[in-house]
Amino acid sequence: MSDIADHRFEYARDSLELADLDPDPLRQFHDWLMDAAEAGHLEPNATTLATAGADGVPSARIVLLRGIDERGFAWYTNRTSPKGQDLAANPRAALVFYWERLERQVRVSGAVSVIPEDESAAYFAGRPRKSQLAAWASPQSQPLDSRVELVAATERYAILHPEEVPLPPFWGGYRLLPERIEFWQGRRSRMHDRFVYLRADGGREARPGSAPGEAQGEALGGPSTIGRRSAGGAMWRIVRLAP
Repeated sequence: MSDIADHRFEYARDSLELADLDPDPLRQFHDWLMDAAEAGHLEPNATTLATAGADGVPSARIVLLRGIDERGFAWYTNRTSPKGQDLAANPRAALVFYWERLERQVRVSGAVSVIPEDESAAYFAGRPRKSQLAAWASPQSQPLDSRVELVAATERYAILHPEEVPLPPFWGGYRLLPERIEFWQGRRSRMHDRFVYLRADGGREARPGSAPGEAQGEALGGPSTIGRRSAGGAMWRIVRLAP
């Protein structure tokens, strides 16, 4: 790539219409996730997690999705890390999944809650032993003199826990309950297909977006009606967005 400003790519693999969408956005996401796995993506569950602390400064990093059901999108991490500190101060986040081979993107946003300790412990117990030890040994995102220091800490914890490795008290899961889920399919000449599911079953409903007239967009059953109830009991509106 000689000049990044001139780099161009035409998305021409597929299209997305309202009739293609499942009434339940979580089922729709699961279908796309399986498509990404079948397409050969190395880690189709990789997602950009965006958070902001009490100061409003945004931060983003790649994490791995470890659960998806009617309760939301789950991942696990060191809770003393910067993302954990952000979520303690401001328990809201956004996820972005991008599957280049399928020319697809999914954006998710909503409130975040801490996964109960017993559920985190069950997940931790299924991790490889070396990953369990690394979770104990690594003071995530803190300055480190050398890799030798990290390896030595891992070896110390291996001696302390010769058999079962317990869940670290500072480690566990988070779950994002989606209020907004957007599905994006790349199309030629930047005329992409975009549909957003907006939670509409009480509580906080996400704003449709900043595009003028979006609220009058294409929705299930008509421009101003509530969409169908999902398998998890939530109500959703589906709106087409301009690219």
